[in-house]
Amino acid sequence: MLGSILTRRPRAVLAVALAVFCLLAVVASGALDSFALNRFERQNSESSLVRRDLIDTFATGSPNITMLVTATDGDVRGDHVTAIGQALTDELAALPDVVEVRSFWQPGAPETLASRDFRHALILAVVPGDADHVRRVVLPAIETALLTEVDPAVTITLGGADEVFREVAAQASTDFLRAELIVLPLVLLLLWAVLRRWTLALVTIGIGLFCVVGTLALLRVATVFTEISTFAANIALVMGIGLGVDYGLFMIYRFREELAAGAQVPTAVRRAVAGAGRTIVFSAVTVGASLAVLLVFGFPFLSSFAYAGIAVAAVSALAAVVILPAALYLSGHRAVPARPARALDRGFWYRMADNVIRRPAATGGATLLVLLALGAPALGMNFGAPDDRVLGGAPPVRSMYDTIRADFATEEADALQVLARQADPAGVGVYAATLSSVPGVLRVDSAAGSFTDGTAVPGPPSTGMSAGQTTWLRVLPTGERLLADPSGLVAEIRSVPAPFAVAVGGYPAELADYRDGISARLPLVALLIMAVTYAVLFLMTGSVLAPLKAAVLNMLSMSVMFGVLVWGFQNGALADVLGFAPTGSVEPSIPILMFCIAYGLSMDYEVFLLARIKEDYDRTGDPIGSIPRGVARSAPLVTAAALILAASFAVYSTGEVVFLQQLGIGMALTVAVDATLVRGVLVPALMRLAGRANWWAPGPLRRLHDRFGLREVQHADGSPDRNGVLV
Repeated sequence: MLGSILTRRPRAVLAVALAVFCLLAVVASGALDSFALNRFERQNSESSLVRRDLIDTFATGSPNITMLVTATDGDVRGDHVTAIGQALTDELAALPDVVEVRSFWQPGAPETLASRDFRHALILAVVPGDADHVRRVVLPAIETALLTEVDPAVTITLGGADEVFREVAAQASTDFLRAELIVLPLVLLLLWAVLRRWTLALVTIGIGLFCVVGTLALLRVATVFTEISTFAANIALVMGIGLGVDYGLFMIYRFREELAAGAQVPTAVRRAVAGAGRTIVFSAVTVGASLAVLLVFGFPFLSSFAYAGIAVAAVSALAAVVILPAALYLSGHRAVPARPARALDRGFWYRMADNVIRRPAATGGATLLVLLALGAPALGMNFGAPDDRVLGGAPPVRSMYDTIRADFATEEADALQVLARQADPAGVGVYAATLSSVPGVLRVDSAAGSFTDGTAVPGPPSTGMSAGQTTWLRVLPTGERLLADPSGLVAEIRSVPAPFAVAVGGYPAELADYRDGISARLPLVALLIMAVTYAVLFLMTGSVLAPLKAAVLNMLSMSVMFGVLVWGFQNGALADVLGFAPTGSVEPSIPILMFCIAYGLSMDYEVFLLARIKEDYDRTGDPIGSIPRGVARSAPLVTAAALILAASFAVYSTGEVVFLQQLGIGMALTVAVDATLVRGVLVPALMRLAGRANWWAPGPLRRLHDRFGLREVQHADGSPDRNGVLV
């Protein structure tokens, strides 16, 4: 029915599509400004509750604004620089939203607020509120008030966690716009090389643009109800282009195939919509479901990518099944390449698959060893916290933290905050002394005084750290311990026995809680994504083994991706090539995001491949011969789509944000490996070994598939129809 409508009024369909595109473009035009700047934090965790209580009770907390003041001549203890530092401290404290300021030039300030050579000193400020307000309102106000006219005796660099990720978001937006300028002409050229028709190449890239704009528009609407991260725009671009091109190519290939079989243009369109449309819908459901599981984490940063994945899958399927067939109808026989396609039994992919199924154990085993070797480094993956080093190159904030790491004994802004309730003064001193004995703790400040290595530091007790029976302590770690094992330090501080109820917060604890929250949900997410994709593939194939085989092979592809992350980024093998500083760890959100995207795309190719093999098997009943014939019909499409998608992802490796470099390199390699070694060798080898068991299911599941599964039936006129979808 859908194909008939599209062939009766193709111009009306395209006119409506153009009007919808213009409307979506208007909505999408403000999308980037409406996206949020998320923090890496876990709501209602121990550290987030400490942050809230410290602000409410003591008007303090972990500093999120840092100013590095450097003396251009002499050191920061000179009279002139001291006057400048005191003035900056007072002016910063007077700004709206700033609740606390600490600096080297305040009376009784610790010397750790200055570098070892006293050439640099710090001013720290606490600004409560969400990340959007701090980064879009407070930080620009500080720049205007304090950094527009600076005495030449000093240089000032603005930093802090919120400034770092403001720079990351700005750079990600820049990378997004630059990627658009590179990706679109690159994909257009690749499409021409694949299709050999400029008209079809332009139509297909138009489908990709429709997907990008439609996804951004839907995400902007979603911002009315929830937070959407600025990084979602990058996913919308690369997946919008990728899926739009994937589905477009699949529809075009099927249309050309029908024309080559002798069908008239209207019949070819209807058959392409009925045949390819089913596979596209299955693929879109699989991709959308794979990314939807990110909602399980409950973190706005990851949930944003779930919304982006669902939106891009839906828009891509709609564009490929509705808009593109109307354009193909108007193109008619001009969509056929000038040079006839080579017969299937003489093509490269047919011969390769045929050779594989002749020696399935040897070829499959050798390929398996290669993939396992590429994925072996993943066994050493170490999850860690993000910091300024996610920025490549040498922006000022990055140089500032390089200076702090090299020249300061510790980072005062990264102190752990310990909140104690029902605490007696004597117990506070004993507890503070015990905390100061923990390896890697430089100093503990409390209402009972400051302590180092279990002993009190001479000087007056710290003031303002107690309110009734509630008190808080500042645990200052050494720079070396903070770099080597921040999560381990948090765990040790939390394990120290206390004579009263305590809760541990501070920036290291917030990152540790964020990581632990992600790690705790990983098994559930993996189970959900496999269960959902298994169900979708079962509905498509009616097989018990085929979805299980797909899941196992997908995990092999994922291992290659994680191996690259560890080898290239965690261990720094790609550092010199891409221009980043390795930290010895990987931020956990990015591998999870990549897993969901890559798993969905791998299933995308699996759906394309299985659809053609199953179609041939249903027609011939030949479980062996259907393998190379199905591969020959699907592999050119899968290879072309993978090449274009890999090129789109690879563009991000040229950016300045390590997150995006990881996404670009890891996804490009995974897509390439999946479309060649996995789909071209391992799938045929395993299917040959399984034989008819590829399509077996026990009686109850077979009856379930007969009732609810989606399959092709042939009418008397030979045209395919759909049981349950796209009739």
